[in-house]
Amino acid sequence: MLLVISPAKNLDYESPAVTKQVSKPDFLEHSAELIKALRELAPQDISQLMKISDKLGVLNYDRYQSWKKTYKQPQGKQAVLAFNGDVYGGLGAESFNETEFLFMQQHLRILSGLYGCLRPLDLMLPYRLEMGTRFATSRGKNLYEFWGEKITNSLNKQLDVLGSKELVNLASNEYFKAVQPKLLKGSVITPIFKDKKNGEYKVISFYAKKARGLMAQYVIKNRITKAEKMKDFDLGGYQYNDAMSSPAEWVFTREEN
Repeated sequence: MLLVISPAKNLDYESPAVTKQVSKPDFLEHSAELIKALRELAPQDISQLMKISDKLGVLNYDRYQSWKKTYKQPQGKQAVLAFNGDVYGGLGAESFNETEFLFMQQHLRILSGLYGCLRPLDLMLPYRLEMGTRFATSRGKNLYEFWGEKITNSLNKQLDVLGSKELVNLASNEYFKAVQPKLLKGSVITPIFKDKKNGEYKVISFYAKKARGLMAQYVIKNRITKAEKMKDFDLGGYQYNDAMSSPAEWVFTREEN
């Protein structure tokens, strides 16, 4: 079983890494091609393209200008420890032991606009480039066309290594669109997390993001390799709801406090 999650906009390069284990991203040549194109943008162009403030436009302009293919710590940091958002708060990787980091390295992938597909321990430099950004390159009009089949092929390769045909989608719609299910050598299971609000079960973005991280944590801490075992997930007060689920979408619900 292989899990995929989204990256986060916020980054943490101040806190020291809690593990010395590192790996190298697989698609650095392609990342360098994107960086070369991004370096042609002025700070205001970046702000307009990404719909971010002028301050963030300057920050990311500087990041692109200083980016390089060869780097070590502390310039680079393991992806799973560098990303700092709701999903990663739920995942809580900073509390993992070395054995859990190794299991996660085999069973979790992070989809990325700049790096394509990251292993948790891949060293990465700080960046911002969301997968849904309509950034045109020589390969097409957006990043989905830039990455093409590469991300899906990478996931297939790891599914083969694991001897599995189960891909668990804990990513957002924006990022999972970079995966091509028809080319995937396995079935996709998408957990959906709903909270009861005013008598109805609804997806509440903040809670759902954290729950995706909690699900990934549950899988890693319990060394789960078969998706069926995920139905026992009970972190954060969520329970598997068979009546609301389908073979491809597994719904987990939480009652009102």
